[in-house]
Amino acid sequence: MEKPFTGYSPAAAGYRMPAEWEPHEATWLSWPRREGISFPGTYDDVIPVFVRMIDALRESEPVRINVTGEQQELEIRELLREIDSSHVEYFHIPTNEPWCRDHGPIFVTRPDAPRLAIIDWDYNAWGGKYPPFGLDEIVPTRIAKHFGLSVYYPGLVMEGGSIEPNGAGSLLTTTSCLLNPNRNPSKSKVEIEQALRDYLGVTNILWLGDGIEGDDTDGHIDDISRFVGRTIVLAAVEENTKDPNFEPLQQNLALLRSMKAEDGTPLEIRTIPMPPRLEREGQRLPASYANFYIGNKVVLLPAFNSPKDQDAWNILQRCFPDRRIVQIDCRDLVWGLGAFHCLTQQQPAR
Repeated sequence: MEKPFTGYSPAAAGYRMPAEWEPHEATWLSWPRREGISFPGTYDDVIPVFVRMIDALRESEPVRINVTGEQQELEIRELLREIDSSHVEYFHIPTNEPWCRDHGPIFVTRPDAPRLAIIDWDYNAWGGKYPPFGLDEIVPTRIAKHFGLSVYYPGLVMEGGSIEPNGAGSLLTTTSCLLNPNRNPSKSKVEIEQALRDYLGVTNILWLGDGIEGDDTDGHIDDISRFVGRTIVLAAVEENTKDPNFEPLQQNLALLRSMKAEDGTPLEIRTIPMPPRLEREGQRLPASYANFYIGNKVVLLPAFNSPKDQDAWNILQRCFPDRRIVQIDCRDLVWGLGAFHCLTQQQPAR
């Protein structure tokens, strides 16, 4: 595995983080463990969601799954026996939990060889909330080693769900997460912005405020606002004025409407409703239609057994008319406090 010279940034080497809708070589997942903390008492309930997700991606791209070892691989092969799983590849890279968006590699690309590299941000399970996370923390480097890719180490805590690039220089994020003292207490906003420029090749950093109620990540962007085009942002809005999410999402919407892309073009803001309030065991769950995943040919969209599911489907189909929108019930999945975007990590085409 190659490593860069100290002080030589990916951006200086011509790398950038592509937008999610750009071509993928594969989608990465990390398989959950029955004894893990993400799905207490509901492991068997969420596995069918994983199977449907993998089946939906078959027409789109290969799926690469991190597994604890041979035994778990055999178990997954048995779970997938009723679908065509010829597009599935297994990697014996054990993880603590399944949230590959946050512990997985951030891939960056450039036009000339070597076209692909990996950013290995530090990972502390969303501010040290859920130890142990030692296995999750080293996933990017292990994947880089397998493929012989260069790996860059920014030395900052960062999760993939906290950043949303348009692939052309702009990036959305939130102050509630990136500036939270449980991530990088010794770093200023200016220093964090410089790291995003150096390691992701962005030039235009757009800051929103707070995330949604029930989100244990301190406000990940992928629950509230997503780029669906270079200058087009899909923003979640709460229609119930008495809901705790109403005001923070309105404040974020106002910020977005004042923002511009990297070339000075005003952003086009489209909205998507929040699903009805969803609770389990007295806990508000971070259910959001914004936690969709954009594959090469499909978009995986959460459903919550609500009339608003169809509204969300219609909105996503208009955003991605050339992709099939696959909507899957996520009421059991979101008990783990995440959905499809949280579970996936795209590997750009080389």
